[in-house]
Amino acid sequence: MPFSPAHFTTERRLDDGVLERDFVIDGIPGTLWTPPTTPAPLILAGHPGGLQSMHPRLVARARSAAASGFATAAIELPGSGDRDPLPDVDHARTELRAALASGRPVTEDIIDRLVLPIVDRAVPELQATIDALLTLPDVDGPVGYSGGVTAIGVRLTLVEPRIAALGLFAGSYLPRATLQEARKVDVPVHVLMQWDDAWNDRQRALELFDALGSQEKTLQANMGGHTGIPPHAGEDAGRFFARHLGVALPQ
Repeated sequence: MPFSPAHFTTERRLDDGVLERDFVIDGIPGTLWTPPTTPAPLILAGHPGGLQSMHPRLVARARSAAASGFATAAIELPGSGDRDPLPDVDHARTELRAALASGRPVTEDIIDRLVLPIVDRAVPELQATIDALLTLPDVDGPVGYSGGVTAIGVRLTLVEPRIAALGLFAGSYLPRATLQEARKVDVPVHVLMQWDDAWNDRQRALELFDALGSQEKTLQANMGGHTGIPPHAGEDAGRFFARHLGVALPQ
C-alpha cells in the first residue's frame, strides 16, 4: 500500500549532537530526534497530547534515548495541538475532570468516550509514521513504543508487527476493552507506574499488567505522583529497550 513520505519543516542540531526535525506526514505534525551515530532503531514516544507543551519532556526523553543509540519520534495526537478538535472527546474530558473534582467515581462510559476514539485514530497514524520514517537513511528497525496513552501502546503493539518492545507509562485511564487486547500482546513489556499518581487508576494498571500475554514482562512501581518519576526508572527503561532493540549500551 502506498504511503506518504515525511515532509520536514524545520531542522536544528542540539548541543549534544542530536538532530531535531519537525515533520508532517499526511497532515499529521510530529518531531524526529536522531543521534549522531546512525542508522538507529526507532522508539515512538507516546504522550498525552500537545507537542508544543510536551516538548521539554519529550526532548529530554529523546536525548536520553539518543545517548543509548536510539532515534525517537512523536506525533500530535488526534484532537490535540493545532489539529481539529474532537468535541465528543472534549466533552468526556470535561466530565472526567468534574468527576475528579467532586470525588465521584469515573465511570467506564466516560473512560471509553475519552480514550477509544483517540486510539482508533492514533494507531493508524502511528503506523503511517513508521512507514515513512523507516525509509530514512538514519532510521532503522526494530521499533519500540514508549510511554502513554497506555491504550494506544497496547493497540499499536497488537496490530503492528514491527513493534518489538513495549514500554508503558501507567498514567492514563484505561478502557476495559484494552484489557482484552492486552491478553494478545506477546512482545516484551516494561510497565512503569507511579504509586501515588492521581491520574492513574492503580488497580486497573495492576489488572493490565496481569492481563498482558507477554512471556517477558516487568512492572516497576515507584512512590510519588505523576511527574515524580525517579531518574533510575528512566535508566531501567533504557536498558529494557537496549536488550530488545539490539543496541549495546556504553560501558
